[in-house]
Amino acid sequence: MIFDQERPSWSVEGRDWPNREHSRFIRSGGMSWHVQQWGGGPPLLLLHGTGAATHSFRDVAPLLARDFQVLALDLPGHGFTTMPATNGLALDGMARLVGGVLTRLGFEPALAVGHSAGAAVLVAMTDAAMIRPKAIIALNGALRPIRGASLFSPLAKLLFLNPLAPKLFALRALSGQATRRLLEGTGSHIDQRGIELYERLFRKSGHVAGALGMMANWDLGPLASQMARLATPLMLVSAAHDRAVPPDDAARIAAGARSARVHALDFGGHLVHEEEPERIAALITDIAHETGVIRDLRRDHLSK
Repeated sequence: MIFDQERPSWSVEGRDWPNREHSRFIRSGGMSWHVQQWGGGPPLLLLHGTGAATHSFRDVAPLLARDFQVLALDLPGHGFTTMPATNGLALDGMARLVGGVLTRLGFEPALAVGHSAGAAVLVAMTDAAMIRPKAIIALNGALRPIRGASLFSPLAKLLFLNPLAPKLFALRALSGQATRRLLEGTGSHIDQRGIELYERLFRKSGHVAGALGMMANWDLGPLASQMARLATPLMLVSAAHDRAVPPDDAARIAAGARSARVHALDFGGHLVHEEEPERIAALITDIAHETGVIRDLRRDHLSK
């Protein structure tokens, strides 16, 4: 079965994991979750995209922790979080499970930041009133159905259901250059440390199974109506060289979402927050000021 795949080990793959000193493991929804939490100020939630883990925010999170209380976690089946049952890799199931973690931690994000598919989870959570952030920031948000999804989704489902497929993908990652080519194919050029961390995860069939399962079960159909009725400001950050999510998707989304605003960057690929962590941290902080996340919290504190 797909759930018997080899998971990344905290004592091996996680031995020098970025920001490891802020890591812990909690139980929620019948699963073990890897979470990282630190800093002070308004609570800020970070959700990574398909195939990644908390390491995706390895450089931007410490910068944000200067002004925010940061919470990052590995999504179900990704990194060091265990594989969920049944619906847990679908969008609504993942939103429900992440919401359970926040309830378990008593964490109510004032600002929510999601990269790629992580942004879709945040929209679904906000629509279901699981979270009530003052703004959602979508970094190259995967918020529209993938082109050719009518072919891609059944293929991903077929691979997900085949227990040999994740192992074959993991074996291919042993070649070294395969991971670099995959990441560069998204239009991003990250440092060697980042490539090596992705490589560690891609070599584990359990992590690959989580990514394949997420793609196989992902249905963005309801998301358009959710964004259309969204009252929470939705900040769509698009990077000029993103080859995974077309930058012009942001304008199309904004046309149908009354609360959306586009922040078009003239730099970066799909992993822009890994390429330019200082610039992205500054942008997030600017948006926090614009939407009252920082100002309101400080005013509340002074009025007490």
